[in-house]
Amino acid sequence: MTARHSRSDNVDASEIAKFETLADRWWDTGGEFKPLHDINPLRLDFIDTRAGLAGRDILDVGCGGGILAEAMAHRGGHVTGIDLGEAPLGVARQHAQQSGVEIDYRCLSVEQLAEQQPASFDVVTCLEMLEHVPDPASVVRACARLVKPGGQVFFSTINRHPKAYALAIIGAEYVLGMLPRGTHDYARFIRPSELAAWSREAGLEVCEQSGLVYQPVWRRYRLAPRDVSVNYLMHCRREASS
Repeated sequence: MTARHSRSDNVDASEIAKFETLADRWWDTGGEFKPLHDINPLRLDFIDTRAGLAGRDILDVGCGGGILAEAMAHRGGHVTGIDLGEAPLGVARQHAQQSGVEIDYRCLSVEQLAEQQPASFDVVTCLEMLEHVPDPASVVRACARLVKPGGQVFFSTINRHPKAYALAIIGAEYVLGMLPRGTHDYARFIRPSELAAWSREAGLEVCEQSGLVYQPVWRRYRLAPRDVSVNYLMHCRREASS
């Protein structure tokens, strides 16, 4: 943990270190982050179809090396990306410059930003991040504070389900080698009912959820609204009157 992280940060130092080590491979589409590159078009279209990214003020929480943040900027969004890993942010800034897009990358926690800029964003995304923090409900509350009334919030994470253990850990990490071993901790996976409850408690309306299913024969992913047993997306909305 760097000096910029306070004790109040909702952060696991070992998780930050894990992604710091891999930072220089973030944009290698055939490397450790290949699954993120593979699912990015699906999750980008899911978000854009429901929120309309062009011209919107967008916050990407846990942006890492900027895969989603850049894609949203290319769709015309005014994107801010936050992360607690200095090395991934350095990679994100460099790649954005090379790609010719302007993104405001900052090293701070979502809770800190919620204190500084409540109700500042039209769209807030927090994808593949909740399962890596000690208190995911705190992140959900902060995301709800950061979005404007009537704005959209998108989460994605992994279900705490036996199928997810078999596929996301045993299959992806140990059999197929799609992810480095130790990427995920099954105990931190989150059931859709838990994420929905945290969202509602934070003042968000749960609008929709959809699974992201890997098809090994074709080696590609597809959206599966009825199958949230492994990876899933959740679309929420802050009430306009709140």
